[in-house]
Amino acid sequence: MNSCIRCGYCYEHCPVFKSTKWEIDSPRGKLILLYGLLSGELEPSDYIANKIFECFHCGRCQKACASGVPTLEVFDAARADLIDAGFNVVGTTSQTNHDICARCLNCVRMCKHEARSFVDGKIITDRLKCRSCGSCLDICSEKGITIGTGYGTNPDELSSKIKKFLNNPENPDAKAIVFMCGWSSYPGFQASVYDKFEISREYEILVTACSGRLKSQTVLESFEEGAWGVLICCCPENECDHGGSARVKARMKYLTDFFEKMDIEKNRIQIAEIPQGNPKLFTDTATKFIKEIGSLGPAFERVGKC
Repeated sequence: MNSCIRCGYCYEHCPVFKSTKWEIDSPRGKLILLYGLLSGELEPSDYIANKIFECFHCGRCQKACASGVPTLEVFDAARADLIDAGFNVVGTTSQTNHDICARCLNCVRMCKHEARSFVDGKIITDRLKCRSCGSCLDICSEKGITIGTGYGTNPDELSSKIKKFLNNPENPDAKAIVFMCGWSSYPGFQASVYDKFEISREYEILVTACSGRLKSQTVLESFEEGAWGVLICCCPENECDHGGSARVKARMKYLTDFFEKMDIEKNRIQIAEIPQGNPKLFTDTATKFIKEIGSLGPAFERVGKC
């Protein structure tokens, strides 16, 4: 922590800070909070503890740190101490509604981080193991899993942004939704977009954290609101820490098969692997996608609303 020079490189990539624009939500802000706790200048509180637990574990702050501060290790150690001290906060970790849960254990089986377990008849989340990837959200058939604070990435938040973009009378060019992985494609694009890459008015970029948390329902809602197509940008499978790329590909395969049966062009839903640090590949992919769906026209002009 003493190595941190407060340069701020970390918050340029932090999805939580980008959502709130509050310094205390940045990795640098969290380090200052922890320094205050260690020095005795701050008293531990639920507020501070919850801030430390609000993180998507993307690791972009650590990669961007010019001083080599292992921020994720520091935060993990702090969370362990806070739990030992009795703070029962959840931050961005996934939680289960036990009144709704069907005890199917699908979320336990699929969690790559082994953060969910079946204890005394209930699904319990290990708050130290949970990486907040949200991949468990879509697999729950009863909608019993939630991430309380999604910072724009929860299904209801995405749905609200989809409706706002596609029903904006001031932008008649709107025709597509692009979901981007918060771990790979989005951070590199985010750092360069104000330089030479121009965002098209024809599509809206929505960050899903891990692409594996993207619900099928959210994609269908995009078409229901008038989207001509949906592009999903995910990590290359061998680079995905959460197994989300393989899951979203399998999930979208079911949807495209369904589209074919409905006599709707299956290429209206496309998935592209975009590795970290390649914003040009994203813009090239998005431009090609928009051109392709533009030639197809509105998705439900012939068959009505889905």
